[in-house]
Amino acid sequence: MPAGDAGADRRDAGSGRIPRPVRGPLKGDSMKRINGRLFRSTLAGLALLLTVAGCAPAVAESNPSAVTPAVDEEAPAVTEPAVVATSSGAAEYLPSIADVVAKVKPSVVAINTESGAYDMFNRPRTEVSAGSGWIISADGYIVTNNHVVEGASVVTVTLDDGTNYEAGHVFTDPLTDLAVVKIAADGLPVAETGDAAALRVGDVVVAIGNSLGMGTSATSGIVSAAGVSLAASAGQTLLDLIQTDAAINPGNSGGPLVNMAGQVIGINSNKIASVGVEGMGYAISVNQAMPVVETLIGQGRVVRPWLGVGLYTVSPLVASRFGLAVEEGVLVTEVVSGSPAEVSGLMQGDVIVVFAGHDIRSAQDFTKTIFEQQTGDEVEITFWRGDERKVTWAVLAATPSGT
Repeated sequence: MPAGDAGADRRDAGSGRIPRPVRGPLKGDSMKRINGRLFRSTLAGLALLLTVAGCAPAVAESNPSAVTPAVDEEAPAVTEPAVVATSSGAAEYLPSIADVVAKVKPSVVAINTESGAYDMFNRPRTEVSAGSGWIISADGYIVTNNHVVEGASVVTVTLDDGTNYEAGHVFTDPLTDLAVVKIAADGLPVAETGDAAALRVGDVVVAIGNSLGMGTSATSGIVSAAGVSLAASAGQTLLDLIQTDAAINPGNSGGPLVNMAGQVIGINSNKIASVGVEGMGYAISVNQAMPVVETLIGQGRVVRPWLGVGLYTVSPLVASRFGLAVEEGVLVTEVVSGSPAEVSGLMQGDVIVVFAGHDIRSAQDFTKTIFEQQTGDEVEITFWRGDERKVTWAVLAATPSGT
C-alpha cells in the first residue's frame, strides 16, 4: 500500500468595498439614464448566466477457514480485449457539480475485499476492507488501485444499483498502483475518460467514491498542482499525479477524479494525512494510467524493464539541502537488494544525470526513458557521487512479480 494513504486501514470486528459618497437624490433625466443603465446591465447579467447556464476502515472477523485467492497476476491473456471508452474530443462543461455527479455516479462502484490474517494471539481471522472503482467497459472491466485489492482472497463489487458481483479475475500492476477487476456482467454504464494534460491549476474537479465504506459520495475542489511525482513506498515512485484539495478519504481510493465535463481525468490514489498537512490529495493521471489499464485488460499483466531504485527529482533547493554537486537529475533514495542497480554499484545518495544516452532531469524523465528500453538491455548510467562524476553499466531485468 502506498505510504500515507489511509486507503486500506484495517481493524478487528470482534473488538470590503468602500462606500461611495452620498450625493443626494437624483431627479428627472439623470434618474432615467441610471435606470436605463441598470436595466441593460441586468439583462446582460441574465444573458451571461444563461450562457454559462483510500479504503475504508476494515472490520475483522474470526474465520479459521482458508480462502481462495482472487488476485490473479498470472491469469491468461484476454483474447478479445474490451472496448475502452475514451473522450472523442473536448466536451462541454456541465452546468453544476450535481450534474457532473449525476453523469458519473452510475459508473462508480464500491469494492469490498476479504483477506486472511492472524491476530496478536496467532488466531486466524478475516480482514475486510473497502475501496472504490469505476467501470471502463460495458462488459465488466473496472479500474481501481492495486492497494485496494492487494493481498485480497475475495473481491466483491457493488454497482450503483446495489447489485453485487464477485470478481472473476483481478489484474494488478503494483508499480503504478493500478488494477483492473473483471466481473461477469454486460451492458454496464461506462465512465468517459478525458485529457488530464488539458488541466490547469485552479480547474474544478470532483472526487467520487465509496468514502469510509459508507456508499458512494462526492467531494469537490480544485487542481492544486499537476505533474507531481511522489515516493509512495520503498522502490515505488508514482509519477504524473494530480494534486487536489478535494477531500479524498479512506475508501475513495480507486474512485474517479472527474472534470466539470463529467470525464475521468484521474484515479484517486494517495492522501497525505500527517500533522501540519491539510487538503493534499492525489490522483493518478488518466493519461499515465490508460496504457497500463489497456495492457492489463489485453495481457493480464505488465512486464517492463526494471533497475531497482527509488528516485527523487533533484532541484536547486534539493541540491542545496543535501549538498549535491548538481542541480538536475534524480537522487537515488533506495537501492533494492539484488537488483540490477545494486549489481551495477549504484548507491543511495548517487545522482543519475544520464541514462541510456538520455539526459535525466526528473524522475518522470527517468521512468519514461527506462520504459523505452527492453528487458535484458545493457545501459550506460552516468551519475554523481559526491563531487565525482562516474559511469557504470546495468543489465535491466524484468519487473519482479509483486513489485
